[in-house]
Amino acid sequence: METVERAVPLHRLEVPAPQQLPFAIGSFDSIGALSRASFPHRHTFYEIVFVTSGHGAHVIDLSRWELRPPHLCFVVPGQVHYWENATDLQGRVVLFTEDFLLDHPGDRDLLRALGERPWFSPAGDDAPAFARLVAELEREYRAGQEGFASVLRAYLHVLIVRASRLAGTVPATADPTGRPALVTQEFVRLLALPDPEVWEVRSCARRIGVTVGYLNEAVKQTTGRTPGQLVREVRTHEAKRLLVRTDLTVRQVAAEVGFADPAYFCRYFRRETGISPGAFRRGSGAMHHDYRVPSLAHPASPS
Repeated sequence: METVERAVPLHRLEVPAPQQLPFAIGSFDSIGALSRASFPHRHTFYEIVFVTSGHGAHVIDLSRWELRPPHLCFVVPGQVHYWENATDLQGRVVLFTEDFLLDHPGDRDLLRALGERPWFSPAGDDAPAFARLVAELEREYRAGQEGFASVLRAYLHVLIVRASRLAGTVPATADPTGRPALVTQEFVRLLALPDPEVWEVRSCARRIGVTVGYLNEAVKQTTGRTPGQLVREVRTHEAKRLLVRTDLTVRQVAAEVGFADPAYFCRYFRRETGISPGAFRRGSGAMHHDYRVPSLAHPASPS
């Protein structure tokens, strides 16, 4: 994994030859120390974690999840997460980029829905079923035989769909292939990027190649909400992340989410949340950490 220096470190998936797939799977040890990083960070890629044993907690955005394995966890691009006092972590880590979902583009929506409820504990027959599915993914990846990439995508699709059923997060979309739905999917994908420069309706419309009017109609038809409402939600949620998970001043947080005027940001935040940024930080029990990313050599296995 390559790290980009930001207020919250941003990691990109870097898979060395000979695999060169935008996909990797392995244990916490084989993937490398960043797979159990104890400092807040985020990814440009997806991460699925199947935890079979361990102690401590996993913090994802504004929620803290105690480890009581088995757990299945989904982290989507842009989410801030880290492991807190985690010891004896065992299980498997699956990493992949959006490009790896080309065979099953609908999985993007399922993953975004799972990212809103990222942590659950399979019980009964579900736990060994997920364990077998993850084991098959790893076996196919390690073997690397002809056609293995398509098999990996198929197994991953099954894993995502079954997890969505178990979590109750399968979205109901009347026409997932219609142009309004496809435009909305691209709009939501852009909003997931940790980049305030694209968190504007006009900017997103230009990148997608549609008019602002059409983007408004498509998003409202598909989601029942306006693009402006979704943009405000994203900016507010990102501000909350930074207030809770970093030592940035309110002025710095304002700049990170695209506000040049910190006073205007404070008014905006209060309007959206009913509380000032400072009061939100104090009430959240904001935790302070050292954000330096350790210098790590690439592990022997792809990561």
